[in-house]
Amino acid sequence: MAVKLQLSVGDKEFFRLVQRAALVNPFTEERSRVNRQLSGLPDDHSEAEHNQKGVYEVRRRIKRLEDAANDNFNGYVSEEKLLLKRAYIFDFFHCFIDHFERHIQQQLNSADRAVAIPFSDEAFAYLDRKGYTADEKLRVIGLTFQVWRAFYFIVRNLVGRSPGMRKLRENLWNNVFTHSMEFYTQHLWQRMEDFSTIITGETGTGKGTAAMAIGRSGYIPFDKEKKCFKENFARSFVTLNLSQFPETLIESELFGHHKGAFTGAVEEHQGILEKCSKYGSIFLDEIGEVSHPIQIKLLKVLEERVFSPVGSHRINRFDGRIIAATNQSIDQLVAEGRMRPDFYYRLCSDVITVPPLKDRIRDDPAELDDLLDVIVTKTLGTDSAEIVGQLRHLIDKQLGPEYDWPGNVRELAQCVRRLLLNQKYSGFKVPDATGSSGPASDEEAGEIDAQSLVKRYCYSLYQRYGTYGEVARRTRLDRRTVKKYVIGYRKKAC
Repeated sequence: MAVKLQLSVGDKEFFRLVQRAALVNPFTEERSRVNRQLSGLPDDHSEAEHNQKGVYEVRRRIKRLEDAANDNFNGYVSEEKLLLKRAYIFDFFHCFIDHFERHIQQQLNSADRAVAIPFSDEAFAYLDRKGYTADEKLRVIGLTFQVWRAFYFIVRNLVGRSPGMRKLRENLWNNVFTHSMEFYTQHLWQRMEDFSTIITGETGTGKGTAAMAIGRSGYIPFDKEKKCFKENFARSFVTLNLSQFPETLIESELFGHHKGAFTGAVEEHQGILEKCSKYGSIFLDEIGEVSHPIQIKLLKVLEERVFSPVGSHRINRFDGRIIAATNQSIDQLVAEGRMRPDFYYRLCSDVITVPPLKDRIRDDPAELDDLLDVIVTKTLGTDSAEIVGQLRHLIDKQLGPEYDWPGNVRELAQCVRRLLLNQKYSGFKVPDATGSSGPASDEEAGEIDAQSLVKRYCYSLYQRYGTYGEVARRTRLDRRTVKKYVIGYRKKAC
């Protein structure tokens, strides 16, 4: 019987740290502490430097095992075998990180098709040398790509150094991988469809972006024969804004309809539930807008995972995950009877709140610079510290530090565009309960009529709450009238 290999005391302690780094949420202070320990650098170095040096140290120690032909974990005693298996996954992730990032860009540009991975043979060879079984190799590649997708979409699209944004990124990661990566990989890596989520926050804060980070980060198996993943992650996330459709069409958009199901149904229509792949998620924005009958049907989807198109007896199965969002108070929706308690309790496996921009800037004024940098780069196609500085100067001068950004990040993006065009932005003043946002020349002259005041008030409420239904509820006007007023006022204002 062959004698089992053993790690040195120093390597054993080091790989225990690596194991911790591989399992802990990367957006927590705990992970920062582990990175500092792995790097061995003084604390005054940057987080990026600690991370880079830690990755280098892991590779250096594994390379030493490779050079001695002692890198196959099956030759080690049980505890050390597990340590090495996790350390190799950590090393594998960082060895192929650039390849996976390029693959993400290719997938985003490839419409529906799943793009082949040119480095798959190299990736399988690495894992084969380390001792992984055929099934383990497929699982490691699938989980590694999932981890990088989650990190990519959370970091790239949800920037900000404020405590609120750091907590948001931590919560989004937990929503994808649970509180423990170890628990996730043992029990839930293919069973997350049952964990529906509600995202709350004011209009314009980025709820859709947060939902996309979750929806594009689900586990997708790798097909070794075709050398690609079984689904393009970009296709796995589908969205529906429920406030855009009248009540009579929402059911059809969700569940689809059979030809002849109602007047005007001249052909089959595939609803969003049917469009969602088994590895995907659907995002239902403005969930507070749906009626009780629709809530009951969605509740059946959540509990039994089945639905039928309108006018059909065909039973379809839904295997995806549901993410919902609202800019309204959940407690108020339930208390006022607009959301059924049973629907809410089945929908809220997790509740994530996206912080408003005013709170983010108040907690850390440099948050505004981070966002300006991202918006400028996206708008111009290149980064420019000079332009960001100019925009920050104009914002401070014209709006002042106390401006509360009622339109949140969406308003900031529009502010940047307007400043780039004409160097002026006066902000948006939310009217008080009387409909007044402060004196205006036509009001002072007594030349504004009552209907214009109502239109402006409807528009201001729409800017704040984001849905025609909520404005109609608050003003006690018909929803169609509210929509007409808002669109009319917007055209006049522009």
